[in-house]
Parts: sequence; C-alpha cells; structure tokens
Amino acid sequence: MLCVDELLTLELFQQLSQEQIHWVCDRAQEMELSSGEVFVKQGDPPRGFYVMLSGRVSITRISEGIEMPIGQHQAPAFFGEIQVLTDELVPVTLRALSDCRLYEISGDDFRTLLHSCRGFERLIFQAVQKRLRGLESFIQNREKMAALGTLAAGLAHELNNPAAAVIRALQDITPALLELQRMNFVYGQRQVEAEHTEKWLKVRDDGWDAVVNRRLNPIEFSDREEQLLEWLENYGVEDAWKLAEPLAAGNVDIETLTELMERWKDDPTELKDMGLRWLALSFEVMCTVSSGLRGAQRISQLVQSMKSYSYMDRGAQQIVDVHDGIEDTLQLFAYKFKQGIEIQRNYDRSLPKILAFGSELNQVWTNLIDNAVDAVSSISFANAGKGVIELATAQNGDYIQVQIADSGAGIPVEIQSRIFEPFYTTKPVGSGSGLGLDAVRRIVENRHQGTITFTSQPGKTCFTICLPIATHSYQ
Repeated sequence: MLCVDELLTLELFQQLSQEQIHWVCDRAQEMELSSGEVFVKQGDPPRGFYVMLSGRVSITRISEGIEMPIGQHQAPAFFGEIQVLTDELVPVTLRALSDCRLYEISGDDFRTLLHSCRGFERLIFQAVQKRLRGLESFIQNREKMAALGTLAAGLAHELNNPAAAVIRALQDITPALLELQRMNFVYGQRQVEAEHTEKWLKVRDDGWDAVVNRRLNPIEFSDREEQLLEWLENYGVEDAWKLAEPLAAGNVDIETLTELMERWKDDPTELKDMGLRWLALSFEVMCTVSSGLRGAQRISQLVQSMKSYSYMDRGAQQIVDVHDGIEDTLQLFAYKFKQGIEIQRNYDRSLPKILAFGSELNQVWTNLIDNAVDAVSSISFANAGKGVIELATAQNGDYIQVQIADSGAGIPVEIQSRIFEPFYTTKPVGSGSGLGLDAVRRIVENRHQGTITFTSQPGKTCFTICLPIATHSYQ
C-alpha cells in the first residue's frame, strides 16, 4: 500500500487534505519496473496517472525513423496526466533506466482529485503546460532539421548533374586543347594560303553558333549524323563514328566537307584527314565548354535560390514578392517533380510586394508543397503517371491570396476539423510530428495576421493563404 509520507515528498500531493491523501493511498496500485523495461510505447492508448517513488525512466520519441531522447523522469515524480486529460495516444516512449517503483491512479480517480482541489489542479496544469512546451520545442526543432535535411538532399541531388558536367569539362578540355594546338602547328608548317584557312575557320565559327543555339532538332541531328558517317567512311576515316556526332552538332554538311577536303584527299601524311579531326575536336571542345557553362549557371542558380529561400544576410522582416519565395521553394524541390508530377502556375505578377518574415513564409510554402507532393505521389500511377500541383496567386481585397492545390486523394471528411491541431498526424508513428500544418497556421495567422483555409474532396485539395497588404504597397 502507498505510504502517506512517501506521497508527501511530492509538492503536488501536499495540496491535498489528509482525507484526500488517504483516499489516494487506498486506491493506488503498486507497479514495479526492471531496468531496461519499456513501460509505455509511443502510439499506445492512454492508461492512468503515475507516481514514481524510486528509480529513473527515459523519455524518447521516434522522429524520422530515429528514436530521439527528450528527457528523463527522476523519482519522486509524476506523469501521465496529459493522456488522462486529453484521451490522446501517448506521444513518447518511457523506458526504465533503473529498477523503478510506481503507483498507478486510475483516470477516473485522477479526474476526481483534479476537480476537488484547486491547488492540485493548478500544479497539474502548470506541469502540463511545461511538458507540452518542451515536447513542442523538441519536435519543432526536429521539424526544422528534417526540413533542412529534405532541402539539403534535394539541393545535393540537383547539384550533382551540373557539378558533374563542370568536372567533365575541366577534365576533358585540357588534352583536347593540347591536341588542337598540335594540329594547328602541323597545319602551319605547310604554309597554306590564307583564303583556304579562312574557309576552315568560317565552318568552325558557324559550327560554334550551331552548338550554342542547338539549331538542329533531334530528328534532323540523327539524319545529319548518318549522312556524315557514310561520307566519312567513304573518305576512309578511321573510327569515323567518333567524328560523325560532333560534326553533326556543328551542323556541317557533306558538300562543305567535300569542298574543304578536295585538296587533301591524296595527301600521304596525317593531313589527309586532320582537318576533319580538327573540326570534330573543335566542336567537342565547344560542346564541353557549353555543357560546363550550363552546369555552372545551374549551380549558381541553385545557390542563389537557396540564399533567397533562407533570406540570408537580411533582417527579420523584408519587403518580399511571394512569387520569389514560391519559385525558390520549387527550385529546391525540383528533384521530386521528376517523378511524374506536373506543376501548373497561374500567377498574377502585378501583385504588390508585402512586408513579411520572408524565411518563415518560405516554411509555409515548403510544408504545403511537400504535403502536396506526398498527396499526388501516392496516386500518380493511377492517373496515367501524372499528378498535378496547381499554384495560383491573386489579389483579394486588401489581401494577397496564394492557393496551393493538388490532385491527390483528398483529406477524409472525418479528420478535416483536426488537421491544424498540434501533434495530430495521419502518418505512421515516427513519420510525421503533426506540427507541420500547426506551424503553417501560426506563421500565417499569428506572425502575419493572415488567414489559412482549405477545401478538400477526392481529386483536389486546395489550401488558400491570405496575407494582408500593408497600408502602402511595394511595387
């Protein structure tokens, strides 16, 4: 039986009368935990209210598949009040770190005590407030880290191809340039008249323009490559297939090659086909440089998007264009859209800029777009491999209106009233914290005095965010 003196070691029970304390001692059921034993698992249904008089238990929570420590209960302590009061599933796992002695008070008995003693009630709600703040702070930090991880993974994925293009360009271009210099030296020793040399240079320069502007469509390119391959083989070029592709990229025709090579076709030295190889290598270098340049530009674009997304080097509030934030977010999520997702934009670019917390608004776009991606990804194969995310902006009175819609399965009617609740999630245990939409709501409503609403039915869910325009707009 629970001892009165042990119970009074907790300030909470010092609020009770002697009669109430004896009433608790009569009803409390003793429990023992061995070191390492799991007392309650995250996601379990609520049980009772517990008083721990000896021992120590750890508090952990599964986040993104990893069990993360949150804190500990050290005797004397009490816990379990939140689940008794809310009837919600347990949000954490409790594991004994040493042998523990506890007493369980049923939910009904706990509620009776709560309503019969104001001092007891006050301390309980202070504990609830403190614990919820701690749990929410932990999960919000994990949410930020998870969001950062998602963006970092996306950024790394998007940077990989352009970075590889730059590396290939730097690796391949040096030996190619050295070979071109050697060819120029060999050609120069023959002291060829300037008029003939100018013809070669013109073909090279025209080819550069063709490479940069990609004049040929894929069908024309394939036809030109076949024609050139046949001509090169007839001319007697060894490994003609290696030259056909770059010459086709340079939009060279066989009539031009026939004219240029007429004087060299019977030459016994390497000059017999060196001009062809010089042209092909020149175009390869141009293609490599062009590819590397596009890669460098893409890297620069992504870095700028990330910098703009995070609003680095700026104050807390900035004058922002909501379109910039949305587009920066889309840039960082681009790797996800390659999996059968179509993005449709319907922007009103004449909207005024607004004074806002730019990085926080980008958290809103990140959460809503990421949720939309999850929604459409689950049904994209059922819709001929295409899921659709629609983004629209407009002015609605004194507000800027942003709509993010998806073609997913929709939010079930029975849970629509709860999706903005803290900790509420439809995802499996450990896969979602339930704070994403709560954070969205707080940023929109509390930080920006805006509104967020949604409509949902199978095939279309649409979130509408309205942000107030200041008394003067920023064009």
